[in-house]
Amino acid sequence: MAQVLPAERDLRRVIGDGESVPDGEVEGLDESDLLELFRSLILLRTYDERSVVYHRQGRIGTYAMFWNHEAIQAGSVHALADEDWIFPSYRESAIGLLRGMPPATVLQWWRGHPSGWWNPADYNVASICVPIGTHVPHAAGLAWGKKLRGESACAIVYFGDGATSEGSFHEGVNFAAVTGAPLVLLCNNNHWAISTPLEAQTRAETLADKAVGYGIPGVRVDGLDVLAVYEATREAVARARAGEGPTFVEAVHYRAAPHATADDPRAYVDLERVEQERERECVGRFDGYLRRLGLLDDAAAAEIRAEAAEAMRAGIAAAEAEAPPDPALLFEHALVDPPAAFAADLAELRAILEGSDAK
Repeated sequence: MAQVLPAERDLRRVIGDGESVPDGEVEGLDESDLLELFRSLILLRTYDERSVVYHRQGRIGTYAMFWNHEAIQAGSVHALADEDWIFPSYRESAIGLLRGMPPATVLQWWRGHPSGWWNPADYNVASICVPIGTHVPHAAGLAWGKKLRGESACAIVYFGDGATSEGSFHEGVNFAAVTGAPLVLLCNNNHWAISTPLEAQTRAETLADKAVGYGIPGVRVDGLDVLAVYEATREAVARARAGEGPTFVEAVHYRAAPHATADDPRAYVDLERVEQERERECVGRFDGYLRRLGLLDDAAAAEIRAEAAEAMRAGIAAAEAEAPPDPALLFEHALVDPPAAFAADLAELRAILEGSDAK
């Protein structure tokens, strides 16, 4: 059961520090569940770290890191059923891996290749949303549709603290609340909307306080505690399935990596705070928790990390083996009645690309 820490504005936490703060436990999770959570954390961490390397090698485009956000993603996804829908932002670009999506598919999305387009119904994972907050109404609509059909499935939508300043967020949350849609609203509060600090966005003491305005529950969890995130999400999912409507979950931490590969955060972040966060990063915290329980040792951890590394090596090989996309895709779906000039434009583009290949 999570401890509620009033001194930290009712922040919920399960994992202790191995010294003065005792570990808690989550009812219903057995040893295999805990190890599966660890595998998910390692898979996401490996994907993120390798993607930064691939960007530096010119093998993928600009990339939005999620280093130290893995506990939020893995903890929440493990609280869902397969029938439930996931609506990710760009910060959760690899969350489909936890639903069996091949690494090559996500890598190709970042490469801008058509093979990175997946059918959302194959994994119950919606397309990655880059505009801030515009997917919140989409998630609310799907969740409401599930309710109208009498289905038991719910939806979860991920967004950052910056999204709570966007109109689409407010419209989506209000709609979900009024309709009683079975929706979990998971706010990844890392205190930064690119370079805009949280205190410049809102006068609310906590983002969870915003839930009051919509008449729905709001809870706060330690975003670096995978078990606290899991437990809070599981409770929110149970409420949704019981017909009690949406829940707002605020996962609190501090961004310990750049916003994206095009960002240099040294100009605006608290570098001392970043170092503190990196010392207690979420994968290492759960690693220590499992070792204190006697469930993990060096050999087992190395094996799990090796499996994730191999999955990424195979993923980039599969992605780069794909043939270049047909440039006609740029024209075929632009207009219902394309102008005659499109044919000449496409021919000119093909000639340019063929000339580039020849060099």
